[in-house]
Amino acid sequence: MQSASIEPEPEPERGRQIDFLAGNLLSRSALLVRLLVKQVRNPDISRTEGEVLVILGDGPRRVTELAELEGIAQPTMTLLVKRLEQRGWVLRNRPAGDGRVVMVTITDAGSGALEEFRARFLMAMRTDLEGLSDEQLVALSAATETLGSFVDVLQQRV
Repeated sequence: MQSASIEPEPEPERGRQIDFLAGNLLSRSALLVRLLVKQVRNPDISRTEGEVLVILGDGPRRVTELAELEGIAQPTMTLLVKRLEQRGWVLRNRPAGDGRVVMVTITDAGSGALEEFRARFLMAMRTDLEGLSDEQLVALSAATETLGSFVDVLQQRV
């Protein structure tokens, strides 16, 4: 007769921490970004436009990929890319051999707009961080490193 192996129950505190993070991390991160973007108040670039430029900073992407990454419908992304193209911030092209695919590439002007947006964003973030205590800064630094590791793990799964 084989004995069934019973895995130990996770510690109740660990389970509570996981539940807390699962329920709050994403919404609080998204709110942080929205609040900082609101502080920057750049009428020339929306949060979503900025995020698309950040993605394109890593290299050309298909419109469908951009839509998936931003969690918006492809027609909405197509309109957003068209606006960015009209500003001279991105280029759209169709690779030879597959006319259905539209690749989007950031331009030098788009990189410049992104860098200006990032500079304003970082200045707002630094100003806000100045108000934290030394202990809070240490804790937030550790949390940021852990978040970076978590993101790396998730990116490997994609």
